[in-house]
Amino acid sequence: MQTIMKLDDLTTTDQLRDFLSGTQAVAFSVLGDKDASYRWIQGELVRFRYLSSARPDKGVVIRYLMKVSGYSRQQITRLVTQYRDTGQLKRRQRTVAGFVSRYTTEDIQLLAAMDERHETPCGPAVKKLCERAYRVFGQVEYERLATISVSHLYNLRQTTTYTRQRRHFEKTRPKVSSIGERRKPRPNGKPGYIRIDTVHQGDQDKQKGVYHINAVDEETQFEVVCSVEKISELYLIPGLEEMLEAFPFTLLGFHSDNGSEYINSQVADLLDKLCIEFTKSRSRHSNDNALAESKNAAVVRKQFGYSHIPQRWAPLINEFNRQHLNPYLNFHRPCFFPETRTDAKGKERKVYRYENLMTPYDKFKSLPDSKDYLKPGVTFEILDAVALQISDNQAAEQLQKARQKLFKIIHGQTLRAG
Repeated sequence: MQTIMKLDDLTTTDQLRDFLSGTQAVAFSVLGDKDASYRWIQGELVRFRYLSSARPDKGVVIRYLMKVSGYSRQQITRLVTQYRDTGQLKRRQRTVAGFVSRYTTEDIQLLAAMDERHETPCGPAVKKLCERAYRVFGQVEYERLATISVSHLYNLRQTTTYTRQRRHFEKTRPKVSSIGERRKPRPNGKPGYIRIDTVHQGDQDKQKGVYHINAVDEETQFEVVCSVEKISELYLIPGLEEMLEAFPFTLLGFHSDNGSEYINSQVADLLDKLCIEFTKSRSRHSNDNALAESKNAAVVRKQFGYSHIPQRWAPLINEFNRQHLNPYLNFHRPCFFPETRTDAKGKERKVYRYENLMTPYDKFKSLPDSKDYLKPGVTFEILDAVALQISDNQAAEQLQKARQKLFKIIHGQTLRAG
């Protein structure tokens, strides 16, 4: 049966080694009070004659003190040094009185008034103003502030006296706009609910590039791309009118993100006049406009790339959109249309079946009662003639040739202008 010793029973360094190696069971408790810990450490240093011990034995005593007290080696070393130099261990009390403040409450109030008067310039400028107030204009109340250092000036700006006197304005927060309803559109199988987004063709030498407006119907993926010089009202509203007119079916909904080019009274008035519901993306719901954003990459960026295109080419690019890109996208480019299935756990997931791969126009024709959604004056006979006028391959070839010709003109003219 192993004997359990107490700390007071340890009298030799060999016993300390056994204790540290774990071969000797010793009952002890860690002291919580710092003063009591210091007294105990001093007593152990005396008891084991630390100062006169050999170096290996000193190491054993140090490890023993560390284990029982819970102090680090650095802390024990400092205490041993103090004991060796003074013969005792005494806690060093921190001074809490601090420094006497050179600048009074009145000085800080003067500084706050100076900052407010001059709209908070930089520290050196305020220091110069204080110097001029005292030395040039004889305002004796600025005598102490006239000699303040810039770093101390910034410190005074953080004081309670200063912050209480200054008038503070809250950071600008996004203004809640009543334009558009913040929710995800609900087409319920009907065409006419379009998603819209803007793609910018880059900046160069502080000059803005062309803007592409991309609108996609959620149910049929019927897509219209329009290019404008700017997204101001002068250019955007005519572009939107052209795009809305290009869809063959009646439009019921218009969904955008929260960009100011769409969330404004001019666009709202246009949609209201056409009796089109206006919705916008919800905060923290990044997928609300995912369809338009995916088409930005798959269509717009693939056609026009990421390089800067000067704004003056917008009319020429938009003619390319009307004559080649939009007809190709809607009558000759197949798209996947997902089916939503619910698994045994009730989780919905989308399945993309080959049978559901078709052009946007074919998808529109496949909808129940699709004729009822056509705009007045538009018939399937007219649309079929457009769809069957040329083959898909011919449409793709014409698109590629027209795009090459377009960029040859843009790059040639841009290089000559540069």
